[in-house]
Amino acid sequence: MVQSKLLPYAFFEGEIVPSDQAKVSIATHALQYGTGVFGGIRGYLDRDGETINLFRLFDHTRRLMQSARFLRAELPYDAERVAELVVELVKRNAPRFDIYIRPFIYKADLELGPRLKGVRDELAIYMIPLQEYLPVTHPIRLMVSSWRRTEDNIIPSRGKVSGAYVNSALARDQAEECGFDDAIMLNAAGKVAEGSGANLFIVRGGALITTPVTADILEGITRRSLLEFARDLSLPVEEREIDRSELYICEEAFLCGTGVQIAPIGSIDGRPVGNGQIGPITSKLQHVFFALVRGEDSPYRRYLTQVKVAQPAESR
Repeated sequence: MVQSKLLPYAFFEGEIVPSDQAKVSIATHALQYGTGVFGGIRGYLDRDGETINLFRLFDHTRRLMQSARFLRAELPYDAERVAELVVELVKRNAPRFDIYIRPFIYKADLELGPRLKGVRDELAIYMIPLQEYLPVTHPIRLMVSSWRRTEDNIIPSRGKVSGAYVNSALARDQAEECGFDDAIMLNAAGKVAEGSGANLFIVRGGALITTPVTADILEGITRRSLLEFARDLSLPVEEREIDRSELYICEEAFLCGTGVQIAPIGSIDGRPVGNGQIGPITSKLQHVFFALVRGEDSPYRRYLTQVKVAQPAESR
């Protein structure tokens, strides 16, 4: 379980304020009905010790605004402005450690009734320290959940709709109570969708395989990045449906996402994946990813927004 203290400043109701002042009423529409959408952005401390590397910042804020369209949200911000606000907030908080940034668009009026149009919208942004969400240096144990992934014509998984994450919570709770680290969810067609809160890749016959964006999955930014890295490494790549039985005979498997990063899978439903260790393709992709976000020489540096953070006053 990830529990972290908020960094000192947050963006709330149009301005940067102390985090303890960023409060909503118990009658807030989003709290009652789950009428919010959110993003997740990681900031990595560069090897220079004084720069925060934000990974694909604009891609994240653009997806946030796309998700907001599902809720018919109307705000005086576009994706570029939200990205600027994130940078401003990083500078104000001046962290010297890895962080996770949560921008959140929500229905802010105090009223009853599960509707979308005509309900006031607000943007909030906060950040917390974050290291590993799931292990990346040793394999994790997953199970296939009995809870089915929500379908596109119920609550679209391609948008990060806050209320929809009850679906993820049910699956993850089930997995943890059965002694596993996380869950894999199937869609309405009985095909593999993704993890409870992350995209899924497997390797078969040396080919990297992931489910398509039409399989009731989040259109993951880390997922898209890894597909690019794999193609540049001349690895065979397939985006197609995955049967449950393929999970039991694949050579490698891993989860990926902003939170989980690249988390290798050692077993699924008690069956070992390959030899149960981190596979060579997973390892190659981890190396490319972590070299990039830590500020090492990389052909993908265009995906970083680098923010210099001020030295804390007490150490000047």
